[in-house]
Parts: sequence; C-alpha cells; structure tokens
Amino acid sequence: MTELPDLTAVELVTQYRAKTLSPVEVTEAVLARIDAREPELHALYAYDPSSALDAAKASEARWASGEPLGVIDGVPLTLKENIATRGTPVPLGTAATALTPAPDDAPAAARVREAGGVLLAKTTMPDYGMLTSGLSSFHPTARNPWQLAATPGGSSAGAGAAAAAGYGPLHVGTDIGGSIRLPAGWCGLVGLKPSFGRVPVNPPFLGRVAGPMTRTVADTALLMGVLSRPDERDHLCLPPSELDWSSLDRSPAGLRVGLQLESGPGLPVDPVIRDAVTAAARAFEAAGAVVEPVEPFLARSMLEGLDVFWRTRAWSDMAGLPPERRAKVLPYIADWAAGGADASGVDVYRGFAQIDAMSVAALRATSAFDVVLSPVAPVAAPPAEWASPTNDPARPFEHIAFTVPYNMSGQPAVSLNCGYTDDGRPIGLQIAGRRFDDLGVLRVAAAYERLRPPQRPWPIG
Repeated sequence: MTELPDLTAVELVTQYRAKTLSPVEVTEAVLARIDAREPELHALYAYDPSSALDAAKASEARWASGEPLGVIDGVPLTLKENIATRGTPVPLGTAATALTPAPDDAPAAARVREAGGVLLAKTTMPDYGMLTSGLSSFHPTARNPWQLAATPGGSSAGAGAAAAAGYGPLHVGTDIGGSIRLPAGWCGLVGLKPSFGRVPVNPPFLGRVAGPMTRTVADTALLMGVLSRPDERDHLCLPPSELDWSSLDRSPAGLRVGLQLESGPGLPVDPVIRDAVTAAARAFEAAGAVVEPVEPFLARSMLEGLDVFWRTRAWSDMAGLPPERRAKVLPYIADWAAGGADASGVDVYRGFAQIDAMSVAALRATSAFDVVLSPVAPVAAPPAEWASPTNDPARPFEHIAFTVPYNMSGQPAVSLNCGYTDDGRPIGLQIAGRRFDDLGVLRVAAAYERLRPPQRPWPIG
C-alpha cells in the first residue's frame, strides 16, 4: 500500500472529495516523513509544522462543508526559498543577505495559498541560485535521497530532495538556466520550466521562471493551473489564458520529434545517458512518432557571453554589500563573480547580445519539430560537496548547454526520468516544445510516462 506522503496530489484531492482521507491526517504523515528524513537531506528552510497543521485543519473544515478554495486545497507543498512568503526572510541561499522579513507573498506563494495549499516550508538553495548543487553559505548542504553522497542538483536543490523523499506531492522551484530541470533530472522527478511569462514572478527577469517539481505529469499540470493565474506585479508575463491543464491525452502517433544527443560546447554526454535518451526516442518511434536528429546549435561564444553577463550582474550585486557581508559569500561564487569586476561596457553588451543569439539559434533549430528530446544534463549527479559538475568557477556552465537555450528562447521544457546509472542515480530526459505550447509539452511527457519502463521505488528511507 502506498504511504500517505507518497500519494499524488490528484489522488489526495480525489480522496478529500470522497471524504476517505482528511488533510490533517495527510499533513501529519508528511510531517512524520520530514522529521525522519530531514536530518540527512537538509532540504528545508523555515520549516513550520504548526502553521502547516493549522492550514490543514482549516482545509479539513472546508472540505467537510463542500467548499474547497481550489484544486489543491489541503495538499502539502513547499516553495523554493527565493519565492517570498510574507513575514519570512529571503536569504537567497547566502549568509551575506540581511535577514529582513518579506513584506508580501510573491505571486507563486499567493496563488498556492489562495487555492488552499498547505505550505510546509521553504526549500533550500545555493548562494544566489547560481550553482547546480545544494552547496550554500547559509543552508546546510542539501543531499540527494537516491544517493546521499550525491547532490540533488540546483539551484532548486531542496525542492528536488524534498519531492524525491516524499515531503508531500507538490513543490515549486525557479529556473533561469536549468534550475528546475537539473534537480528534477537528478532526482527522478517531473520538472517543468514553463514558457517565459506563463507563471508570473516578482521581480521578473530575462529567462527566469517559476514552475512545478512533482513526481507525475498530472500533478505538474494540476499545479500549473494554480501557478499560471495572473498577477499584475509581473510586467513581462503572458496575457492570461484559460488552458485545460487536465487534458493530457495525446497519442505519440504522427508527432515530429527531434533527437539531440550532442550540445556542442559543454561536457560530453556520458554513454549511459546517451543510451537512455536514445531508448526514449526509440519508444516514441515505435509508438508512431517520426524521429529525426537535431544537430548542436549552441556555440561556445554563446555560453561564454552569458557567463560574462551573469558574472557582471552578480558582481554588481555583491559590490554593493558591506565588506563584512561580502566576505560571507560562498568562496566559489565570490571567485566566479569577481571575474565580472573588470568587464568593460563593451564586454558586457557583447555578452548580453549572446542571449539573443542563443534564442534565435534554439528557435531555428527546433522549428521543424513538435518536441525535441535531449538529455537534461550530460552527466549524472556529482558529489554533494561540489558546486557544479566541473567544480571549477572558471568553467561554470559546462553542464547547462542542453537546458539554458530554452530559458533564453522562452520555450517550455520538461524533465522526467528515463533511466538510471549502474549505481542507481536517475537520468533525466528533457522534452522541449514550441513557444507557449506548455500544454503540448506536458501531453508528450504524459505519453512518455506510459511508454517508459516501470520506475524504481522512491527512496523514502
């Protein structure tokens, strides 16, 4: 029998409606799971079991009277630490931040509260969200439930660990270069980077999105119906639209599928990952899809330009800190950001211009396809103590060549599990789609859930 913390959000809401489960008993079971696993995973920040139980009791009363607030009423969930919640400081993963309580809920936090979600905690992240790991100068290092010596990925590190360990079914991360999809891939999850502007964020920034991290495509779709509600604070968001997020049926027959196995610049793809992604493509082909190769479209100059721009942006933020606070930044991040201290205006402009070049290249390379399959990351989850797969601030982005182009082009892309390494670390398959076709991407992901081999049991301890 599936334990309560491992039930999906769709299953929980169905049982709440039928009055065969209550939000209180589910929340109590999830809190017990957290208490058992959190001492070794370090996934949570601002963990508040008392408030969670109060929210669950209020939800229980609403379900009893037949008046739930929304489609996730009573469902336990977490939010990434950089998604502001009223009254909680937002350290951004670094000890250098002044711990000032946030005055308001960010859009994602406001939407899940309005829909009755039971907020358990925030989830940990690395300094400024600029690492593909849970290494942080403020939080204890997050670890991967599948293999504690490995990182869960990042920057939505705690969210990945929490979802894989069964800290409830719904988790919200953020992604500007792969920060939802990379931990989702390394933790065996479904992680959606929505189309740019689909989910309002505050403050908005080029390429940054918020999105779901769950165990199933159906749960991701359920949460998208909540997160994508409008919020006037995001002046870059898409016009509001009513999408039927529950409509996930889609036959692979006739799909035009691209298969990209090489990224161009960046780390080479491990053979076991190449084989797993290729097997996923063959499964689509056997189900009637037309699969064709996609050649690498990212240039080294694009990654290097992005690096210059992001370093300079980070240095601009850090340079304004008092020296005693700046000294608290994780040394890896401090070294990386210092590389932008002497960049000229021309250097920064040229770096910024590579974002547009990357966007154009991604859109052109993928225009002939309904979706493009690729690895999420070229390598399996590295050690938890490493900042990135290279662990080298001079080569910080060698692992994001498959993910970051879709942040810049605004296309939706989802990660879901497509296999395991010999030692049991999950392998992520990325499915990227056309701009604004978030629902189409989720439909193809749901089709792959049906095509893929049986999944291994979750690492619940």
